[in-house]
Amino acid sequence: MWEYLTDPFNWSGTEGIWARIVQHLWYTFAALGLSALIALPIGLRIGHTRRGAFLAINLGNAARALPSLGLLMIAVLLTNQIGFLPVLIALVALGIPPILASTYAGLSGVDPATIDAARGMGMTGREILTKVEIPIALPLIISGVRSATLQIVSTATIAALVSLGGLGRYVVDGLKLRDFPQMFTGALLVALLAIVLDALFALLGRITVSKGLKIG
Repeated sequence: MWEYLTDPFNWSGTEGIWARIVQHLWYTFAALGLSALIALPIGLRIGHTRRGAFLAINLGNAARALPSLGLLMIAVLLTNQIGFLPVLIALVALGIPPILASTYAGLSGVDPATIDAARGMGMTGREILTKVEIPIALPLIISGVRSATLQIVSTATIAALVSLGGLGRYVVDGLKLRDFPQMFTGALLVALLAIVLDALFALLGRITVSKGLKIG
């Protein structure tokens, strides 16, 4: 594996390690962005109104319970194609539940007395949401995004199963060719990428969250 990693040839070209990392990041952030676009508004709404939580959370958890390979096959059948779209659908289905659950939990955990005090000061429902509930819930929201990121970046290796790129190519191709250094290199790079992304989101939490609200 060390020889594979230190060979300059394996780092260059459209199929080199750098190119595969960029592809893997594209799959990850495309899925994460779409997951957040769907889950955050729903989580904010049900957390703010306290309505629809049971249905939304349980549907999200049901999707998370499905195996990633099963989700990919279902997405392939639904879209009737092999490529990025079914991979995106499978990854988004895995990314929505942690963001949705943490967003709802963060808002629903805001002290009712704090909300009553804000309402007594004349704040509207929107102002209470944006100026009181979201700032207080931000540590849990970021925690959910971190969880979704780890889930997506580790599962994005399935893109290689439908002829796409990413670091999963090394795992799938290495297994097919019995090239274990290549396979272990792919697994190691995915793990390192997950660690780096988690550290970046942890740093984001330290920068954006008030010191009195940090949960670690």
